[in-house]
Amino acid sequence: MDSGFQLYGILLFAAIAGILLVRLWSVLGKRTGTERRIDPFAPPPPRAQGAPPGIKNGPFAPGPVIEGQAVRVGEAQPAPSKTPGAQAAKAADPGFDEQAFLAGARGAFAIVVNAFAAGDSAALQPLLSPEVFEQFSSAIRARRPGQEKEPSPLVAVRSAAISASAVEGMTSMVTVKFVSDQKTGKDGAAEEHVDFWTFSRGLKSRDPNWTLIATKGPDAA
Repeated sequence: MDSGFQLYGILLFAAIAGILLVRLWSVLGKRTGTERRIDPFAPPPPRAQGAPPGIKNGPFAPGPVIEGQAVRVGEAQPAPSKTPGAQAAKAADPGFDEQAFLAGARGAFAIVVNAFAAGDSAALQPLLSPEVFEQFSSAIRARRPGQEKEPSPLVAVRSAAISASAVEGMTSMVTVKFVSDQKTGKDGAAEEHVDFWTFSRGLKSRDPNWTLIATKGPDAA
């Protein structure tokens, strides 16, 4: 009786083992001898350069190489000067406005010419450098009695154009060629005058006004 029960138990365990072997075979399959051994501690293989997986011809696809000089945002190149003589002033100060400068220069020219003729040193002083102011004041003082004040000689400013510019240190200098008609001829007749006036202004100055630092005629230009 005991031997029969033992035999039955052995057969039952053999059947169960056979079923497990069949299922294991179906899951793992056969070994061919060419399988690579997987090392769980090995680092992951390097990813190939190029587009990320799953992206083809998209924004990550390689494109042409564009060569050139980069310009940082906010560092726009200054516009080329319309007047060759203003290039130095424009390069030193990209905000230099030729038309606005010339409008102010024409106004200063008219004030200085008329104030000098009238002997008005007070009107001259804010516009001139100390050296130029002293020259104008000396000329006014040297006039003969009764000639301290003269009628306004300026008839018209025909043209005003920038002839040259330069930068010394932190000072910008611009020379303007003025062509004007002035009543300096015989019997007060109008004559053409050509003058070269040089104005200066500090590049870091908050004062937008320019100062007259030199005057000369066409022969000395």
